[in-house]
Amino acid sequence: MKKDKQILSVKNLNISFTQYYKGLRAKRVNPIKSLSVTINAGEIMAVIGASGSGKSLLAHAILGILPNNATCGGDIIYCGEPLTEERKIQLRGKEISFIPQSVNYLDPLMRVSEQVKIGLPKKEADKKQKELFLRYGLKEKDGALYPFQLSGGMLRRVLFATSVRDNIKLVIADEPTPGIHPEALSAMLNQLRTFADDGAAVMLITHDIVSALTVCDRVTVLKDGQTIETTMAENFSLDGRNLKHEYSRALWNALPQNSFSIYKEV
Repeated sequence: MKKDKQILSVKNLNISFTQYYKGLRAKRVNPIKSLSVTINAGEIMAVIGASGSGKSLLAHAILGILPNNATCGGDIIYCGEPLTEERKIQLRGKEISFIPQSVNYLDPLMRVSEQVKIGLPKKEADKKQKELFLRYGLKEKDGALYPFQLSGGMLRRVLFATSVRDNIKLVIADEPTPGIHPEALSAMLNQLRTFADDGAAVMLITHDIVSALTVCDRVTVLKDGQTIETTMAENFSLDGRNLKHEYSRALWNALPQNSFSIYKEV
C-alpha cells in the first residue's frame, strides 16, 4: 500500500439521537455537530478530547455500530469510495479492524484462544495465536479460560490480539490501554506503530495524550462534537505554544507533568 494514500476521510459528520420522555414526547439530541478527520496510509492519528466530546461516537459511526435511534449525516469516504452501511458490514473485521474500549465485546461463552483464532488461516491459527499471546504477555494456559476468568488488563491484551490480521487497512483503537501495566502498554503501542509502518491507517482514540505522542504522527482535538484542531504530534511540547487553539493548549497544560492548570471557558 502506498504511504500517504488517504484511507479515511470524515467530513462534517453529525450524529443525532431520538429520545422519548413521558407522554411519548420525542426529543432530538445532537452530540456530534461538525466533525472532520482524515487519516492516511502509514500514519497514526490520535483523537483526543474530554469525555463526551464524541470520540467513541466517531468510531461507531465509521464502523456502523451506532444504536438504532441514531441518525448520521455527513460524508465518510474509505479508500476513495463512500463508506455505506453495506460496505461497513462487508469490511468490518476484514479490512477495518476495531479494538474496542469495553472488554464486553468479547464472547463470554467462548475460550479466549478461540476468539483470537477467528479470521486467521486455519493452518496457521494455532501457531499465530500462541505467538500473539507471547507478544502481549499472556500465558499459553490463559487461552483455555473464558473472559470472566481473566483480569481487565488481560482482556484488553486479548482484544488487541484479535486485531492482528493480514489485509487490514484501517485500525480503529478506542481507548485500548487503560489499566495496562507499562510493559504491555509499550507492546500495544508498538503494535499500532507496526500497523502504520506496514501501510495501514490507524485511529487511536485516547485520553492518554502522553502515551499517544510516543507513536502518533498527527493529533485531532475534539470538543463538544466538533473538530477543534488537527496538528502534528510534535506541536504538543513545551507549553503548547505551537498549538493554534486555546482548548488544545489547555488540554496539554492540564497534565500534571505540565502546568497542571485548569481550563476556564470564557
